[in-house]
Amino acid sequence: MDALTSELIKALGSGAMSQIGKSVGADKKSTESALSAALPVLFSALANNASKPAGAKSLHDAITRDHDGSVLYNLDEYLAHPKIEDGKGILSHALGAKQPAVEKGLAAKTGLSGEQIGQILTIAAPIVMAALGSKQRKQNLDADGLASILGGELQQTRKSKDPDLLGVLNTVFDADQDGSAVDELMGLVGDMMKKK
Repeated sequence: MDALTSELIKALGSGAMSQIGKSVGADKKSTESALSAALPVLFSALANNASKPAGAKSLHDAITRDHDGSVLYNLDEYLAHPKIEDGKGILSHALGAKQPAVEKGLAAKTGLSGEQIGQILTIAAPIVMAALGSKQRKQNLDADGLASILGGELQQTRKSKDPDLLGVLNTVFDADQDGSAVDELMGLVGDMMKKK
């Protein structure tokens, strides 16, 4: 599991997993499995957006303006009243038209329905942004620094041995529609590592 993903899974803990599961009608184990797959996809999609200077600046500005990390310190309150519209907005920027395909891929991997995956992604998206906001503030990251951290996360995700997760990533990144996102991922990682 990648660094940002494992940090978030740890931060969420057993209680939050149960709470998310309850709100989407899934058991804790299925919810944890779904989040373990969904979080790397969300981080990778944000890395894709941040791979170009304008995208990195836009993400940095959005985090600076709206995501100070406080959601992580008030998880119980957030999960009791998740910001659904915020989550939908973040997913629209991160996944765009590929969101239904991502939901379908994650549903196939986890055994949950596409609708349940959609709900989990919507709840998770502001948490992902909060994690980035917390890191951005603690490390005083500029747009390039944020892109570099996301690039490192993407590089780790790319090394995954999970064929289902790699299949979902193909959906997100296969720009030339050749059935494999390897060339796109290699290009992205190369671009992001140059920023270090």
